Amino acid sequence: MDWHWMTESFALGLQQMSWLEALGVLMGVASVFFATRENILVFPTGIVSNIIFIYLCFVVGLYGDMGINAYYFFMSIYGWYFWSRTDDKGEVTRVTWLNGRGIMVSAVLFLLFFGLLAFSLVELTDSTVPYWDAFTTASAFVGMYLMAQKKVENWIAWIVTDLVSIPLYFHKGLVLTSLQFLLFTILAVIGLMAWIKSAKKHAID
Repeated sequence: MDWHWMTESFALGLQQMSWLEALGVLMGVASVFFATRENILVFPTGIVSNIIFIYLCFVVGLYGDMGINAYYFFMSIYGWYFWSRTDDKGEVTRVTWLNGRGIMVSAVLFLLFFGLLAFSLVELTDSTVPYWDAFTTASAFVGMYLMAQKKVENWIAWIVTDLVSIPLYFHKGLVLTSLQFLLFTILAVIGLMAWIKSAKKHAID
């Protein structure tokens, strides 16, 4: 691994970073932080980040990730509503685990979305990383779907997405965004542990 090249590329990327990318990263980090705390502010901060990255992904040709950010936008609206709901006791939606059927549905969604997106990117776009882009997009699709429903497993999907996205965005020259995904990975691990604890507590109550 050429560390000299990596450090030079990182420095150059920071120099070329726009204020828009910086704001998108800041809002994205804030959104993940709020998610680890089960704080509903995860959604408004995430929406701001989504709008910014729809534009940025279009500019650099990450069409799959552009589409997933549009999906995040709409799922954030749904999640905002779902998390705000209360039951007969006035309690908000609790963190829970997927059952067997939920795991199967999530797996099918991933495989179906990956296949369709990979085919579309290869046949219909000039993407230079179609399968890479399709993989991160499909795993993020499942992660957002599960987060909106407050399922513990959403963090596993995010960890996978973040780990693969780190080199992808670095390769595309969005260095700060690549660094953001490294931070996201750390936050996702923290979120996974926190939500496991929360799900266990709710199971006892």
